[in-house]
Amino acid sequence: MGRGKIKIKRIENSTNRQVTFSKRRAGLVKKAREIGVLCDTEVGVVIFSSGGKLYDYCSPRTSLSRILEKYQTNSGKILWGEKHKNLSAEIDRVKKENDNMQIQLRHLKGEDLNSLQHRELIAIEEGLQNGQTNMREKQMDYWRMHKTNGKMLEDEHKILTFRMHQQAVDLSGRMRELEIGYHQVQHDRDFISQMPFTFRVQPNHPNLQEDE
Repeated sequence: MGRGKIKIKRIENSTNRQVTFSKRRAGLVKKAREIGVLCDTEVGVVIFSSGGKLYDYCSPRTSLSRILEKYQTNSGKILWGEKHKNLSAEIDRVKKENDNMQIQLRHLKGEDLNSLQHRELIAIEEGLQNGQTNMREKQMDYWRMHKTNGKMLEDEHKILTFRMHQQAVDLSGRMRELEIGYHQVQHDRDFISQMPFTFRVQPNHPNLQEDE
C-alpha cells in the first residue's frame, strides 16, 4: 500500500519541527546542488530558521550577490537603493586592491615571478633597491640620533662631575677652616692657662690720718 499524502501545516511539536527543518533543509540544498551540476545553472538558496539563523547555498561558479543582481536586473525589482550600490562597488574596489597588494607582496618575496614580464621584473628590482636605500637612511638617522643623545648624556655627565668636584672642594675648604679655627682656639686656651699670676687687684683706701 502506498504512502498517504501528508497534509502541509505547521508542526506544533518543537522537537519534531526542528528535526523536519534539518532534514528538509539538507534535502533542499542537495537538490539545488544537483540541478546546478546537471543542468549547468546558477542556483542560490537562502533560508532563515524560525530562530533567525541564516543558511545559504550558492553555485560554486558564481556568488549570491551576483545572482541577486541578475534577479534585480531581469525582474525589474529594486532590492537595494543607490547607496547600497555605491557601498557594494566600494567593497569590490577594496577587495580588488587587497588582491593586488597580496600579489605584489608575493612578488616582493620572490614568489610567482615566472608570469611577469621583463619590465615588471625591473620595476620590482627598482622597488627593492629604493626600499633598501630608504632603510639605510632610516638606520643612519637612528644612528645619528643615538650619537647625539649619547653626546648630550656625556656632556651632562661631565657637568655633573665638575659640579660635584666643586662642591667637594668647597666642603673640604670649609672643613679646613673649621679645623684651623678649632686649633687656634685650643692654642689660645692653653696659652692663657700657662700665664703666671703677677698681680692682684686691691681696693684703694683713703688716708684717714691727718698730720697735726
